Amino acid sequence: MRFSSYKLRLDDRGITGLETAIILIAFVVVASVFAFTILSSGVFASDRAKQAVHAGLEDTRSTVQPKGSARAYRGFVGSTAAVYKISFTITNAIDGEPVDLTPPYTADDSGTDPDAVAGAEYLTVISYSDQDQYFADVPWTVQFIGFNNGDNLLEVGEQAEITVWLLDRNTAIAAASASSTAYMNGTGDGQGGSGGITSTDTLLAKNRKFTVEMKPPRGAIVGVGRKIPPSLRTVMDLR
Repeated sequence: MRFSSYKLRLDDRGITGLETAIILIAFVVVASVFAFTILSSGVFASDRAKQAVHAGLEDTRSTVQPKGSARAYRGFVGSTAAVYKISFTITNAIDGEPVDLTPPYTADDSGTDPDAVAGAEYLTVISYSDQDQYFADVPWTVQFIGFNNGDNLLEVGEQAEITVWLLDRNTAIAAASASSTAYMNGTGDGQGGSGGITSTDTLLAKNRKFTVEMKPPRGAIVGVGRKIPPSLRTVMDLR
């Protein structure tokens, strides 16, 4: 029996140990890079989520809320009865961070109008709106009631009565001018005389709805929306 005359060539070439090591090291390096990238992304995302949670908690801890009912007080523009100020009480929503209630105005001794505080650096802003008008920054004063430590920070366990001034208690329709707008925007002197809403068409009078928004430096906006009763009394409890 004859076998084929051509010879089989045996190829004895192969992979050496060094080449195998290089390939394995390359795989390990590439895998390490991918693993580092994935871990870094995960850590970064976790850190961002942690920051967002902490920021949300700080805002929540800085939130205030109304406590009790709001009150409206009757004044006169000439012979026309209208609300000249609105007050409500606030407190911390939870045992959280203090809220800066440094006021732009202080109430005078007679309680009929506010006096501007020169150079007041107030952070909390209060706006007023009804169906006819909107004022972004109205005069307001604060009086802490019950337990307090004497500063302008609303802290745990403290309550503060906020008074929003719409006009002087006794003012004249003839006084309506640019000064009234300045008064409502927190820039007038507020020391008697003209100021506030002095047009009979836009007075906060009986059966009218209004909204007051208190905007602290941190936390949620506190909204107080009410309707004036059909009969104006000296002091009205708005529930």
